[in-house]
Amino acid sequence: MKPLLFFLFLFFNSLYPVLSQSTLLETVKKNPNEAENLCNKFREFNSKGISASSDQAIKYISNKKKLTPVNAEIFSIYVIGLHCPDII
Repeated sequence: MKPLLFFLFLFFNSLYPVLSQSTLLETVKKNPNEAENLCNKFREFNSKGISASSDQAIKYISNKKKLTPVNAEIFSIYVIGLHCPDII
């Protein structure tokens, strides 16, 4: 019985980052104003010759949303794909 409980604990713990990431992406989908603000910031970066996938842009998203750099990159790709495809 203990091995089964241990396995279930590990399994559900491994799903937590996936579930939290999905929730984060849903917040942008439900709040287009936040996404538009981020698009404007990405456009500002682009006007300075900085790509939205650059370390500087990812660090901005990471700090603003309190995300790891990997999650910030996923988040920015999602925002760009959904709300501002003109961003590079």
